[in-house]
Amino acid sequence: MDVAHQPPRRRGRPPRQREDLTETRELLLRAGLEVLTEKGFSSTGIDEILGRVSVPKGSFYHYFDSKEAFGLDLIQRYGEFFARKLDRHLRNAALSPLSRLRAFVADATDGMARHDFRRGCLIGNLGQETGTLPESFRARLKETFEDWQARFGACLVEAQKAGELAPDADTARLAAFFWIGWEGAVLRAKLERSARPLEVFAQFFFAGLPKG
Repeated sequence: MDVAHQPPRRRGRPPRQREDLTETRELLLRAGLEVLTEKGFSSTGIDEILGRVSVPKGSFYHYFDSKEAFGLDLIQRYGEFFARKLDRHLRNAALSPLSRLRAFVADATDGMARHDFRRGCLIGNLGQETGTLPESFRARLKETFEDWQARFGACLVEAQKAGELAPDADTARLAAFFWIGWEGAVLRAKLERSARPLEVFAQFFFAGLPKG
């Protein structure tokens, strides 16, 4: 091929093989999730993430066009991961609908405890920083919360059909209320390094549901 007609190469050092690209990109995303569930996006430098996986800084831009693009990919990755976690609980036909919601709360609480309450919710963490984040993050974060709320609301509708929840209960508003309160409880649990805020919120949420 004529050198003058060769396609432009992306910035950064190219991987030796296609498999290397996929593997390294995955490692960067995993490291980013670990760091950003503990710290804020604005205060986290690319060097810290690269250091966790021993990737040269020049290579980062071969996998992501910018830190903003990296952040958007992290939001999508975390949102999909958490949606699968929700579905695993909320579609568990072996439990009644409200028992599924309680199982999710217990599992999420145990997950925070395993990391000594140092890691929280990536989406909630980023939501606290919206004033300093790229505008593109705002819509993606809102979409993620709305997706989680819809899954939660669908389970509440099943609770109505099962007679666990009053037929006139506004399931969409209850689902929104849960996520607004739960994210606050997660933030407080990180602050106190304790499950107590999660337990208090869950206790009052379930006690306040209008019974069928």
